[in-house]
Amino acid sequence: MNPKIKIFLVFTLLWFVFIGIAYGIVYALLLSGTITGGSFYIYTLMIMVPILLLFNIVTYFFSDRMVLAAYNAKIVDEQSAPRLAKVVRRVVERFNLPMPRLAIVPSETPNAFATGRDPEHAVVAVTEGNMGILTDDELEGVIGHEMAHVKDRDILLMSVVATAAAIISIAARLVFYQMLFGRRDTRVNPLVLVAAAITAPIAAMLVQLAISRNREYKADMVGARTIMKPLALARALSKLESYNVRSPMQMERSNPAHASLFIVNPFRGSGFASIFSTHPPIKERIRRLQAMASREGYLQ
Repeated sequence: MNPKIKIFLVFTLLWFVFIGIAYGIVYALLLSGTITGGSFYIYTLMIMVPILLLFNIVTYFFSDRMVLAAYNAKIVDEQSAPRLAKVVRRVVERFNLPMPRLAIVPSETPNAFATGRDPEHAVVAVTEGNMGILTDDELEGVIGHEMAHVKDRDILLMSVVATAAAIISIAARLVFYQMLFGRRDTRVNPLVLVAAAITAPIAAMLVQLAISRNREYKADMVGARTIMKPLALARALSKLESYNVRSPMQMERSNPAHASLFIVNPFRGSGFASIFSTHPPIKERIRRLQAMASREGYLQ
C-alpha cells in the first residue's frame, strides 16, 4: 500500500476513534446529570475536539518545518557538512532507511533531535556544539538513537498520545466549569467531580510523559544495538548531559514543549519536577547501555 494512503487511513481511523471518545465522555456526563442536554459545554466539546484533531494533523505533517524554524536550524548537505553526512549515511545503511535531510542548529550547547512524519520525510538536526565535543563513534551513537525514533515513527505515536491527553483535559475543564457555573442538582457527588476534573488532566499528562520516557529508553536500545556501539552512546549521553546542565539551551524561540524531541533534555528540571520530565534519568540510561554492552559482548 502507498505510504501516503496508509497514513491517511491511519489518521482517518484515529479521527473517528477520538471523536468517539469525546462523544462517549459527553454521554457519560449526560447520564450522570453533570451536564444537561442543552448545555453550552456539550457544543463546546463537540466543536473543540474536531478543531484539536485538525490542529494535531497539521502539526504532524508540518512539524519538521516548525521545529527547524524555531531553532534557526540550517539545512546542510554533504559538501557543507561532510563529517556529519558521512556518519549519518553509515548509520542509515545499518537501519536500511532512506538518507534523511541534515540540519545544523546554531547553538554551542551540544544536543540533537530528529523530526519529520516518516522515514521518507525525516530530518536529523545536531547543534554546532555536538561537532566539537563528540568523537565519530559517539556522534554515531547519537544519530543511531535519533534514527531509532524515525524507524519506530515515534512522532506519529506521540501525536496520538498528545491528542488523547488534550481531549481528556478539555473534558475535565468542562466538568469543572459546569460545577462552578452550571446546575447543582447533579446525581454525582460534587467533590468527586471536582477531584476528577483536577486529577484527570494531570494523570493524562503523566501517562504522556511516561510514554515519552519509555520511547527514549527504547531508542537508546534500538540505536545502540543497530550500530553495535552502546558504550559510545553512553559516553555521548554523559557528555551531552554535563554540558546541558552547565549551559542549558537558550534560544529566542526555544520552547519547553519541544523538549521531548531532543536526545537529552535541553531545559532543566530536578527533584519533584523530574516526574514531569520528558526524559528518563541519564544515569539510568547509561546504566542500561553499559549492562547491554556487558550482556551482549559489545566492546564499543
